[in-house]
Amino acid sequence: METNSPLPSDTVGLLEGLCTTRAIRRYRDEPVPEHVLRDILFAATRAPSGSNRQPFRFLVLVDGPKAAEAKRLIATAARQAWETKRAADGYDQGSGVDRNSPKAALARTMESYVDNLDTVPVLILPCLVRHREPFPTEGASIYPACQNLLLAARALGYGGVMTIWNMFVDTELRSLLSIPDEAFVAATITLGRPEGGHGPVRRRPLDELVYLDEWGGPAPFAVDPPGTRHTAAGPPPPR
Repeated sequence: METNSPLPSDTVGLLEGLCTTRAIRRYRDEPVPEHVLRDILFAATRAPSGSNRQPFRFLVLVDGPKAAEAKRLIATAARQAWETKRAADGYDQGSGVDRNSPKAALARTMESYVDNLDTVPVLILPCLVRHREPFPTEGASIYPACQNLLLAARALGYGGVMTIWNMFVDTELRSLLSIPDEAFVAATITLGRPEGGHGPVRRRPLDELVYLDEWGGPAPFAVDPPGTRHTAAGPPPPR
């Protein structure tokens, strides 16, 4: 089928991509080719932004000396932050003591992720170049681009995850990478070829998340497609 896209064809349909793009935290030990990075970042820069100002910038870190140091800084911060979160959220208590539980599986995945973060194939710092003082909705001009980036990676056989570990070493990163004061470092995105694979994501049932006409109003059309699998993560639904 002919398309008008300047990007290569992929085997993942748009809706399939939306429903199967998981957070990928384990990567094969192989580089991401430059032409793949180009296509992923091209898709990211097609995202909408306020007044179409396109204030997003993407600082790509691969294997140069500054990239290695930036990865080290973020990895060190991530390990410390994860240990704090692990204790605060009780990952080693309750169902977390059962090695086969989803809670324990997530803890193992996170442990592996932060332990190997300084050797990920690609680390990207998406930045927002501010043209005014910070305001509550400014994320709307950078985070759609981040989602585009992750969806494009999925379409091309790669995967990634977005975190905010960078916030703990913001000063150091700015100095190391010459990031100007007016640029807000919005996230840390790691990319690579998945060690495992993508698949249907698990979320709360649709009828818990969609209201009709008023807050809490039941929406008869909010019915999950057959075969949908759910998660118990997140706050319990209101009663």
